[in-house]
Amino acid sequence: MKVLVIGGDGYCGWATALHLADNGMQVVIADNFARRAWDGQLGVASLTPIASMDERLACWNSSVEHAISFVHLDVTEYEPVCALLEEMRPDAVVHFAQQRSAPYSMIDRDHAVQTLVNNTVGNLNLLWALREAAPDAHLVKLGTMGEYGTPNIDIEEGFIEITHKGRTDTLPFPKQPGSFYHLTKVHDSDQLYFVCRAWGLRATDLHQGVVYGVHTPQTARAPQLINRFDYDHVFGTALNRFCVEAAVGHPLTVYGTGGQTRSFLNIRDTVRCVELALRNPAQAGQYRVFNQFTELFSVADLARAVARVGETMGLTVKVEHQENPRFEKERHHYETRNANLRALGLQPTLLEDGTLREMIELAMTFKDRVDPAVIRPSISWKPRAKAASILSA
Repeated sequence: MKVLVIGGDGYCGWATALHLADNGMQVVIADNFARRAWDGQLGVASLTPIASMDERLACWNSSVEHAISFVHLDVTEYEPVCALLEEMRPDAVVHFAQQRSAPYSMIDRDHAVQTLVNNTVGNLNLLWALREAAPDAHLVKLGTMGEYGTPNIDIEEGFIEITHKGRTDTLPFPKQPGSFYHLTKVHDSDQLYFVCRAWGLRATDLHQGVVYGVHTPQTARAPQLINRFDYDHVFGTALNRFCVEAAVGHPLTVYGTGGQTRSFLNIRDTVRCVELALRNPAQAGQYRVFNQFTELFSVADLARAVARVGETMGLTVKVEHQENPRFEKERHHYETRNANLRALGLQPTLLEDGTLREMIELAMTFKDRVDPAVIRPSISWKPRAKAASILSA
């Protein structure tokens, strides 16, 4: 199978590209290194040192049967996207090339617009290029569970059967995005659903939960292959942040009460889910949604787990609740379905104490790279007057 991984230099993309190549697929990575540039603009960096793409591929290609090639590509420019698809004629395209941080999209108007252009225009360019150059290719697109929000009903996989005034239909599940980033993902899903119906394209939309962990069997083979580990207030997830805070003696920063519940999965399961989708492709004209997660946790649950494991390692771990800068419910119903990937054979990697210990030990290994100044949030979802008071505090 010939697979184009767009956004293959990023956290999910890099691990996925290696996994697919290691499992016999012909992989081409396309990226424009925007993610690295955003780090530089914001003054943040991965906890783990990330090698250049040349160094990464030189290391990988020197010791494996299935080499990976690279193309510099910006998805917001249509002609190069179309030209690449015409030249490569891939069997499948895995689309990761998006700005994936909710806080980044809420910094100001410019960052909201940048997120919209990169994500929504880039996605639209890819769909038009597929129509023109590779209409039979299977598109596997990374969405997010955040598209659904936190409704007071159980979350189904993409669609819900509704009976209204005596008539019944199956419709896309209602979306309640919580940031401009999540809003772009809703736009993407609508685009995919439309082009599958209108043009007969085939697409799998992976509504992914929060991903944690660093190592896959492939990224652990050499230092040059190590993956990102973001802990800052812009790109870092709560679990990554807690593990780093525990390692350096910083209080665990819980936003609000910590009752916010989300879906989670290990990076090892992320790469396996993409492979399962590729090996079991959607049919022509089919748009399908897989909810991609394995477990549910509240933010407070994660803080307690990290504190408990950290203390068994001899660390002194304190939990600190602070005003929530985000626009979100802190107490809510959250039940969601994930039957499709399990039916294809996904065997979940559960979050256990050993995994938390591994993440804290990693943070301790790279302790000298931690910048405490980038941990606490300085981006607010609140109205301007409220935001000003938070930022000045």
